[in-house]
Amino acid sequence: MGHTINRGLRLKPLTLAITSLYIAANTWAQETPVIALPSVSVTAPPIVESNQVDSFSTLTTKVTERQIKDLGALSLPDALRMMPGVQVSLYDSVGNYSGNQGGSVYVRGMGTSRPGSEIKTYLDGLPVYMGLWNHPLMDLLPLNSIKTIEVNKGPQPLVSGNNFASVNLQTKTPIENGIHGDASAAVGSYGTRILQGNLFGRMEAVDFLLAVGSADSNGYRANGDADLKNILGKISFRLNDVWSAGLSFLHVENRVGDPGDNRYPTTSSPIGPYQSNGVGRNSSSTNMVTAFVTHKSDAWRGEFKVYSNSGKNDIAHDANWGTFDSSFDMTGVRWKEKFTPWRGGEVVLGIDYDSISGSISGPHVGSAVGTPFAFGVSGSTDIPTFRVTSPYLGINQKFNLTDNWVLQPSAGIRTYQSNVYSSKAAPSAGLSLIRDNLTVYANYSEGILYPGAETYSLTRALPMAFAATNGWNTLSPQKDKHTEIGAKWDVTATTHLDVSIFQDDVSGRYVWSGFTPFATSTWSNGYPDYKTRGAEVSVRQEIGADWVVFAGVTHLDPSISNVPFAPSMAYSVGANGNIANFRIAFDAQHQTKMYSQSWDRSLTASNDEVKGFTVANVRVAYPIPILGNKGEVFVTANNLFDASYQYNAGYPMPGRNYRVGLNASF
Repeated sequence: MGHTINRGLRLKPLTLAITSLYIAANTWAQETPVIALPSVSVTAPPIVESNQVDSFSTLTTKVTERQIKDLGALSLPDALRMMPGVQVSLYDSVGNYSGNQGGSVYVRGMGTSRPGSEIKTYLDGLPVYMGLWNHPLMDLLPLNSIKTIEVNKGPQPLVSGNNFASVNLQTKTPIENGIHGDASAAVGSYGTRILQGNLFGRMEAVDFLLAVGSADSNGYRANGDADLKNILGKISFRLNDVWSAGLSFLHVENRVGDPGDNRYPTTSSPIGPYQSNGVGRNSSSTNMVTAFVTHKSDAWRGEFKVYSNSGKNDIAHDANWGTFDSSFDMTGVRWKEKFTPWRGGEVVLGIDYDSISGSISGPHVGSAVGTPFAFGVSGSTDIPTFRVTSPYLGINQKFNLTDNWVLQPSAGIRTYQSNVYSSKAAPSAGLSLIRDNLTVYANYSEGILYPGAETYSLTRALPMAFAATNGWNTLSPQKDKHTEIGAKWDVTATTHLDVSIFQDDVSGRYVWSGFTPFATSTWSNGYPDYKTRGAEVSVRQEIGADWVVFAGVTHLDPSISNVPFAPSMAYSVGANGNIANFRIAFDAQHQTKMYSQSWDRSLTASNDEVKGFTVANVRVAYPIPILGNKGEVFVTANNLFDASYQYNAGYPMPGRNYRVGLNASF
């Protein structure tokens, strides 16, 4: 009873904030002239918006707010679960418990490490993840203010560094004069309630965005409830035709339960490890502030950003960690310039700087590292600061071979300097052959992944496992040599084909020698080298003016048989269109069996297998013009055919379930 009352009380201030926001906006709008623009209705592509090859021959797959809406996505795994080359980890339909193996995304078999991850997540190019444990937390990345999600499938040293793949969320930017807004409210199965609102505008020399969101649910299983709150704001000032400056902030606060691995009995014991207890609780938050300056002209553009991001991830009664708190502080700089110094040439250069520190407290932290059988001595400790500075430079050049064909070679390099580990360099090279309807590309890039604060933090969290001199500060960065060949072909004006063949050679994976209570474990780069080969094919077909169909297939062939979240085959299909006045969005995926639990950083690998499955969803919307251009009433049926499936061993996903809601705009 008390928990339900508290959840309602937390929702009320947010509801009042949204109401006040729209009252103020409508008052402001009555006093501000608005330029009316013609409305154009376009059927959005299902699953993904596009695959794009940039001027350095690297591939990025994009999902926009249109796909996010059609998929009914509340989190990053929701939005990317159908994307070719991407696998997800989910415990329930709302919220992502992050105590151990909860919600996450994996790109072509990358990102399967805890603690630490080969994948990093960004908001407007700035890092948002659990800095202390060096891996993403999905609930720190709300979607209600997001215009585009960019998935970089492989290391791209001229886009971001210190990762093997990355996901970047781009916030909305006003493009029309005047004040505009939209809101969405929905209710659904398992007591799910969703409320989101956006207010954005452009007036004279000022652009602004304010977005708020709330989602809470009782969950499909006991202790699977979630309560997610977020608010994001951004304001920029156009100083002249070239220069702009601005500020942004993000505040996120979440509470999520772990329903537990149903293969094991429930226990309420206060200290793990117990495999599963079904009573774990997770509280996470982040507070991020950014200041930025940008400039843009015909031949030169650039940006300079300074950020500070502080947050936490606290767990209570977790199956493996008991009650354990982690807090992090991340600060840094992003400076990037892109210019055209000569005809057909382009130069990109910049520098990234990140500093990460924090503290932990837990049931064993009070013992000194290297103390055998040091169980049950609670305590807390500060984590030393880890810094990485990473400048980069890239050059490409277009050569006109004929009136129809252009050849574009490119080369780049990113270097790394760390205050703890050795310096490294990551080269890249690409080649594209381009004509109006066809791009054939090839690229080679090296990814560097530095050990982070997780190496030191783990020794303090488990002092009975590690030797006093355990080598956490003598490791080398992990490396990925990535090769890819592909093509983008507009076969006709309505048929679009994308093909990619790739290979990742991973070496120097940093690991520890495994848990024993004898204080003998050490860190090393001793994991065997391995490869992942694969291919992706996708096709988008427009049918008349009202329908778009998408189909994609991914094949993964790792040299190690039990790489988690790497099914041999994965398929996705989607169809968006109109029947009378109803707008239909259908999506479905099928994947073969796979191992599900992420590798930890010990010399062990996953052996938890989940069966192959097929799951489908549909969304039906009916426009209501009185509610604005985006006005509609909608209903979604998730797991349309009531399939029995799971992304994680021991965590069955919900059967058929529904949501109904309203969207409005002005």
